[in-house]
Amino acid sequence: MTAEISIQAETQIRQALVDVALGRTPADTLLRIGALLDTHTGLWRDRVEVAIHAGRVAFVGPLGSYPGTARQTVDRLALAAVPGLGEVHKHIESSHVTPEYEAALVLPRGNTWTCEASHELSNVLPERTLDFWLAARRAGSPLKIFPLPGSAVPPTAWEHGAHLDGTDQTRFLAESHMVAGLDEVMDWPAVRDRDNPAHDRLWSMIAATWDARAVVEGHAAGIRDLPNINAFAASGIASDHEAWTAEEAFDKLQAGLFVEIRIHTGAEIISGLLERGLRDWSQVALATDDRPASEVLATGATDRNLRMAIEAGLPMETAVQLVTINPARHMRLTPWVGSVAPGRFADLVLLSDAPSFEIAEVWADGAQVSQGTTYMGPLPRIDWPDWARQTVNIGRDLTGADFAIAAEPGRKTMTAAVLRPFHWDDDFLEFDLPVADGHVQRDSARNISKFAIVDRYSGTGAVSKMFWLGCGPRDPGTALCCSMAHDKHNIWAVGSCDAAMALAVNTCAGMGGGWVLVHGGKIVASVAYEIAGLMTARPAEALHADMQALYAAGECVDWLYEPSFHPRWGPGFPERLAFATLTCSPWRWNLVAPSDHAPQGLVQVQTGQIHPVVW
Repeated sequence: MTAEISIQAETQIRQALVDVALGRTPADTLLRIGALLDTHTGLWRDRVEVAIHAGRVAFVGPLGSYPGTARQTVDRLALAAVPGLGEVHKHIESSHVTPEYEAALVLPRGNTWTCEASHELSNVLPERTLDFWLAARRAGSPLKIFPLPGSAVPPTAWEHGAHLDGTDQTRFLAESHMVAGLDEVMDWPAVRDRDNPAHDRLWSMIAATWDARAVVEGHAAGIRDLPNINAFAASGIASDHEAWTAEEAFDKLQAGLFVEIRIHTGAEIISGLLERGLRDWSQVALATDDRPASEVLATGATDRNLRMAIEAGLPMETAVQLVTINPARHMRLTPWVGSVAPGRFADLVLLSDAPSFEIAEVWADGAQVSQGTTYMGPLPRIDWPDWARQTVNIGRDLTGADFAIAAEPGRKTMTAAVLRPFHWDDDFLEFDLPVADGHVQRDSARNISKFAIVDRYSGTGAVSKMFWLGCGPRDPGTALCCSMAHDKHNIWAVGSCDAAMALAVNTCAGMGGGWVLVHGGKIVASVAYEIAGLMTARPAEALHADMQALYAAGECVDWLYEPSFHPRWGPGFPERLAFATLTCSPWRWNLVAPSDHAPQGLVQVQTGQIHPVVW
């Protein structure tokens, strides 16, 4: 079996499959199953045998129809089978385990292939994007990862650091046939507006992707009016995974976009599309997008999405198509995945109860890799090199002074620009804040804390800081920081104390990235993301244990909180601050790392307008 798809290897394996299908040479395995869902037709085939050779399907037919012999016959006639499930849009980085451990996590839950949306890693390791995502497969992992290099590198024109353009995309697409396209185009203002400094860079990446007849994925968050939906579709961007309502999803379907439904409002969208009489679901898929390993352990991976769709009223057969043949067609991967059919990888999910999608076994590359949800497949050991581990470069130890915000001489108060998590308003908030010892102070009585972004790439120790509302700790000497900060992944920190913020960030940098919680001036919890500052090379269960310890320590902290219109912002440990640092549409004002354009970091990311943080 060849791990990576290449023209030379494909030619050889397909020639061999011809001989196996005709019975000229023996198959490796003849798998006999009670029923098989044919995703091409949406119909069940009863009592089927599948001839497998070199990890691929060579023949599918009724019991007794295979004309050749096999080295082994495996009977699973009490079980039904569907093709291995696929992720149309997922950031494995958000599982926070490296790809070899991601395989062990998701394969027992039916996931055999993933389209990796790589703008997270691409912002950290732009030149190593393919080296990283293909390493596990090359080392023997059964999980097929189809990388889509990031378009959002950098996420907006107002952020500096890693840079990818059309030349890079051409190189990526030529380097490996596993590359499926261009990851979600997020900066709609840059695509739309010719005077945006990122306009030419993004269009060069889009054009390079078209040149290879690959797929341009989209991110149409906040795009709900018909003129912009039509413009988005007219641009050639092929999909959107950001619809929150059935109405929005239906409008985007009618504009020709491939709609990828996430779990958050998935049931509402599916039931709403059914109510609207949607007959053809071929332009719809289910997407995970972001899901931490702890959540997968508790609730499932793509199998969770599939069960949600069934519970929302979708026929089981259609729901399976939404995570198999539909995403494979969209991503132009049908020669390899999406169905149990000749030439495809021999990936099957065997079910003890099909209507409820109860998984008994998972097969990948023609071999059983799980018993129930217990992984029993190969787990290659990868010694990740320094380029994957040494990615946090602050350049020096920070002190509390790096987080202080100076006041004008003689002032007792100053006006401050204030943001809040998921602040999508056209204007920032304004508060008058007290001055003490020459510095503008927090005001926990009004739920105002301090938020900072630390440049983790340039080695200059640059820090941008301002005041935020409704997040962070009230307790003295307390701070939380993390090197996962969608999408640029500089280190963010929030705290009641400048010295605590410095301690947290220095500790985070020293361990190569992750989470650090300081409470009462002491480090009380940390979680290592030593790979790219985004992931750990450990089993999901080990990461889960560390995260539970972090949450437990966080329960001892009094966290500031104010409701946001965003449905996923809640009280308690402010984990979703990692997403509040996004700069893509529909964000407006946001805090980014200091740059020549925005020395204090406060910038309107759709227009480039800057503003002081205090005045």
